[in-house]
Amino acid sequence: MKQRRRLGGAFVHELSRNRYLYLLALPGIAFLVVFAYLPMLGHLLAFQNYRLSDGIWGSELVGLKNFEFFFNGKDWLRVTLNTVFLNALFLVSGLGSAVVLAVFLNEVRNRLFKRIAQSFIFLPYFISWLVVSMMALTLFSTSEGLINRTLAAVGFEGVDWYLTPGVWPYILTVISAWKIAGYNSIIFMAVITGISAEYYESARLEGASRLQQMLYITLPLMRPIVMVLALLGVGRIFYGDFGMIYAIIGDNGVLFPTTDVIDSYAYRALRQLGNFSMSSAVVVYQSCMGLVTILIFNAIARKVDADSRLF
Repeated sequence: MKQRRRLGGAFVHELSRNRYLYLLALPGIAFLVVFAYLPMLGHLLAFQNYRLSDGIWGSELVGLKNFEFFFNGKDWLRVTLNTVFLNALFLVSGLGSAVVLAVFLNEVRNRLFKRIAQSFIFLPYFISWLVVSMMALTLFSTSEGLINRTLAAVGFEGVDWYLTPGVWPYILTVISAWKIAGYNSIIFMAVITGISAEYYESARLEGASRLQQMLYITLPLMRPIVMVLALLGVGRIFYGDFGMIYAIIGDNGVLFPTTDVIDSYAYRALRQLGNFSMSSAVVVYQSCMGLVTILIFNAIARKVDADSRLF
């Protein structure tokens, strides 16, 4: 009892001493509660025979029955592997291209050119996926696409891109890297700016070239933030980029073998079957796999580099 009183008193004292800091944090905490934690109640639908007339509290509990439609077929394995494979490609290409852009932009000495280059690189991040899908159609359309017209002009046959599933994981990877690399490069540029100039001065005195300075100073000191962003990406490796996949691929069933992800599968299940519970079961599976993945990779990061772990 005394220990509880001490803990309660310490808590009240902490709130009183840092009350203004907690007030500043209050909007962020409220946002998380409303948009992150309260929606978790929706996971109850995965274990119910949900009916709109009965509501979430009046619907019948059915246990794991809603998971049967997902795991009894072969689709669950296909969409899971597609989600992991595509996200792994997106993560590696996005971080890798961003690191390269940040390092090379840091080496640019002309400030005007550097600012213009940063603006152009950052611009794709603000382009809607619907606009990107139109751009992709302009490039890959079978009859009027720029790529096929160029191939025809030099004497080659065109390719039915939207009927060739095998190429789309790599096309989507290029599109994803083009869109996100500029945003991530800004983060890495901020890290590079924070590196003390004394490291570079000492390296120059020792006769190190600019390439050696990049390899032995810049890149090693960027490793902690790269690890953190990689861990955050791994934590969402079971969450497909629904906006990108559905905008570019849509309901093209020919491309489903290589592009169908858990998110698009759950959306189609909801839209075609109209069953909230079955779709929720897929999302619960997705959330559990994401949690397990981040715990595993965080444990690995703790052993490799304790300063780079998330928790």
